[in-house]
Amino acid sequence: MIGWMGKRKPLFLFGMLALLLAGCGKENLTAFEPKGYGAESSMNLIILSIIIMAFVLAIVLLVYVITLVRFRKKKGQENFIPKQVEGNKTLETVWTVIPIILVLILAVPTVVATFDLADKSEAQDGINVEVTGNQYWWHFNYQGDEVQTSQDLYIPTGERVYLNMKSSDVIHSFWVPSISGKMDVNPENVNTMYLEAHEEGVYWGKCAELCGPSHSLMDFKVIAVSPEEYDQWISDMQSVDPEANPEDAVAQDGKALFEEKSCVACHAIGSSPNATGPNLTNFGDRTKIAGYLEPTEENLVKWITDPESVKPGNKMTGNYPDVSEEEAEQIAAYLLQLSPSDITTESAGN
Repeated sequence: MIGWMGKRKPLFLFGMLALLLAGCGKENLTAFEPKGYGAESSMNLIILSIIIMAFVLAIVLLVYVITLVRFRKKKGQENFIPKQVEGNKTLETVWTVIPIILVLILAVPTVVATFDLADKSEAQDGINVEVTGNQYWWHFNYQGDEVQTSQDLYIPTGERVYLNMKSSDVIHSFWVPSISGKMDVNPENVNTMYLEAHEEGVYWGKCAELCGPSHSLMDFKVIAVSPEEYDQWISDMQSVDPEANPEDAVAQDGKALFEEKSCVACHAIGSSPNATGPNLTNFGDRTKIAGYLEPTEENLVKWITDPESVKPGNKMTGNYPDVSEEEAEQIAAYLLQLSPSDITTESAGN
């Protein structure tokens, strides 16, 4: 004989799994710990919607319990038919008007917040970054500063940074949950939003629109630093000389191979206009390779020699001459020493 626990075991296990998964995640990859203006607006809307849903749930449960207790079938009333109230104009008006009011209470602040986060009336006097979404990486062009980079977006705290976003291929969605909401990134038009971080730190971003087989690996970071550190970072990036030779002999050989193997045809170093691949000016400062691998020489060599096994569907596969493991190690040595600034993801917030 199966006891009550046996019948409800799947539901119990599902509940425990949901509770466990609710505790997963990263501190700087959640909308529930807002660290920026946009995230605070989103959190306020989340709280408002929860209050409305809790109110509706409480009313429904109250009516349900009253009905269950007051109108339950009593002994001797097996054939009793309660008073029928279909067509009651008062009731129909109440349960039509109340939902409309609740929807308006939620809709009005949502629309206000949506337009507020897309407001670009002061963009001309602020920091503007041209953002390009690609399968499966992000490119950032700091307009007016002659600075370009990929994957890591540096911003100053306490200032609005306007992002003018467009896709080079399919539809993407730019999302940094800890400091702002989402914005679609389309091939046909430019969408604008702004970021405003309150605290220094490294905030994880995601593409929130299914864009291909490696969509889940399309991670990036927003590094919020003090205004003084931001100015220093901009200055350091502007001072990069793409032709400078590394001090290390292995890295020098890697630089030569980087040019010989046509890597420069797709990857820019410095402020040169970007081609089809990520800008590598400050590659050595990144804390991830291909968006998610740890920045070790071994992982970088694997990425160079067999990118398809690391990130399926990427556009690098098959678009450069064969590279031996030894050559890949030399190229890796060159790339890992590309660190033009002391302002990095490691130093942010410290």
